[in-house]
Amino acid sequence: MSAAAATHAEAGHHDHAHHEPGFIEKYLWSTDHKMIGFQYLFTGMLMALVGGFTVYAFRMQLAFPGVAVPGYGRVTASDYNALITTHGSVMIFWVAMPVLIAALGNYLIPLMIGCDDMVFPRLNRLSYQIFLVSAVILMASFFVQGGAFGGAWTAYPPLSAKAEYSLTGTGSSMWLLAVALEFVAFLLGGINFVTTVMNSRAPGMKMFDVPMVVWMIIIASILFMASVGPLVAGAVMLLFDQNFHTGFFDPAKGGDPVLWQHLFWFFGHPEVYVVLLPAMGIVAEIITVFSRKKLFAYKTVLYTAVGTGVLSFFVWAHHQFVAGIDPRMANVFSVTTLLISIPVAEMVFVYIGTLYGGSIRLTTPMLWALAFIGEFLIGGVTGIFLGAAGADIYFHDTYFVIAHFHYTFFPIAFIAVFAAITYWFPKMFGRMMNETFGKVHFWGTIIPFNFIFIPLFVLGTRGDHRRIYDYRHFPDLMKAGMQDLRILATISLLTLLAFQVVFLVNFFVSLKKGPKASKNPWNANTLEWVAPSPPPHGNFPEGLPNVYRGPYEYGHPDRAEDYWPQNVEGA
Repeated sequence: MSAAAATHAEAGHHDHAHHEPGFIEKYLWSTDHKMIGFQYLFTGMLMALVGGFTVYAFRMQLAFPGVAVPGYGRVTASDYNALITTHGSVMIFWVAMPVLIAALGNYLIPLMIGCDDMVFPRLNRLSYQIFLVSAVILMASFFVQGGAFGGAWTAYPPLSAKAEYSLTGTGSSMWLLAVALEFVAFLLGGINFVTTVMNSRAPGMKMFDVPMVVWMIIIASILFMASVGPLVAGAVMLLFDQNFHTGFFDPAKGGDPVLWQHLFWFFGHPEVYVVLLPAMGIVAEIITVFSRKKLFAYKTVLYTAVGTGVLSFFVWAHHQFVAGIDPRMANVFSVTTLLISIPVAEMVFVYIGTLYGGSIRLTTPMLWALAFIGEFLIGGVTGIFLGAAGADIYFHDTYFVIAHFHYTFFPIAFIAVFAAITYWFPKMFGRMMNETFGKVHFWGTIIPFNFIFIPLFVLGTRGDHRRIYDYRHFPDLMKAGMQDLRILATISLLTLLAFQVVFLVNFFVSLKKGPKASKNPWNANTLEWVAPSPPPHGNFPEGLPNVYRGPYEYGHPDRAEDYWPQNVEGA
């Protein structure tokens, strides 16, 4: 079976009388989902530069302690705490989430389901404006008395709660406010995404015709909305502890600091899947196109994603094996942690099955998609060690955890994002990126990435603990070449950061001078490729598409205007 595109102007879709907007209306006050997607994308890219600079500064301190860092100066102990806190917060809340969910969700969902905009365009605009305010507040916290918050992105009390500790103050309250506003922005966006997909699909597009990346963004949005409530309540209590001397998390006043850990990780572990699922959806779209096959076991992947989301609510306490929880409960959470690895592994096997027997083209997007699978598998396998309570007692808060986390999160926040940008760049901007520069950037990122974090696995197994400002104070952690491994990791980081310049040059030069892209340069089969490149306001100038079934031809170059769902049976 297959489907082809025709036009319609039926009820249930917006029929705007479009006019040419001015600069402010178009770029700063737009309700066009594509422009809002770009706003999230470019804000996320700017915040990634902030996150990259912070990791550069504190890794230089770890490799060359006491030496002034070029471009920053001497890193003090309080600077170090603020830098690692900002790095973690920015990369998770202001890079991964806005780019993977908000930017790609805003840009792709209406195009891929065949409508002209989100169902609540003004709410969409408001969500970005709140997100932008949150980013401004976070950056402003560096300039208040006492500096930015230094209590780590997990903000564990009592260090984050008691006013007499140097880690709290105005900066910590600003950090909490910024995170809360960011959550509000994504709650608004999630409502918009789910409502749009449920109500504005093109006629003929059934639920099981919806592209996998759209499904993954929808499931991630629902996960976020279901898990964030307890953390918002905890953030309010923490703000009260900081500013009004309450004692929710202060044992001296009858509070419990471990309560914060429960509230935080009840959100924090589903949050991993909030960003993982859109990344898995991106990879699904790309490997089907560049292996010239439909997605193997589409419905299985979809049901697995839903099951993964449900299971993610029952694993949070594996972050707390050393926090004094009941050992009997540690056994329960060890089992659920091992169970949740099964559906994720199943998705990876499905992707490998999709590749099997395909006519594979190693374009830049395909290289990123394949690298995601390989690198993420390393993160998943090393996570099994940490899911076992006995092993986690030793590895907890060591660099083994840091390396594991980055082998899961870097593929999500960067490898999948680079895959998405290089794949949808022709549709977004109407021009092609340079393939040679793209592959140079790919190898210049993947190779140094492994040379950063494989040494950290070794350091972690030797007992090297995280968040130590100056290892010279701990002679046992300077022995047996351990400092050499820190230097290797830092030099590899500098190499990785340098190669990001290649991406930025390729990105911005291609915006102006790249070869013009056709409607469907990859011969793909989802609805966004029916629209012009780049799509105008309203997306489909010849009318919104119908979806109907006919003879199946996968991505036939002479029929680029046709649409075939990836998952159709009998293809």
